[in-house]
Amino acid sequence: RFVPQMMVPFSFPLSKCALWDPVPMGDVVGSHITYYRNPKLSLLEKTLRLAYRHAKQNEKKFFSCFFLGTLTVDEDGEGVTLTIDRFDPGREV
Repeated sequence: RFVPQMMVPFSFPLSKCALWDPVPMGDVVGSHITYYRNPKLSLLEKTLRLAYRHAKQNEKKFFSCFFLGTLTVDEDGEGVTLTIDRFDPGREV
């Protein structure tokens, strides 16, 4: 599968006591959610309608808001599902 060149290796913060040898060993492994799993997005209609209504009533061209939901692994372990079920318009301040 395709691994973007923009990915950078992650590292742990420095500490006085290390539990492992920090020298890299082996090949680079990508850790992107779509690398090994098939992602699905589920959005409740009432959440989408609420966000749409809020966007139409807002006088600004750009505004901040949040979609909240849950991320679950499918029973077969082959996919992940992001279920968005709440909309939060946020605060102006």
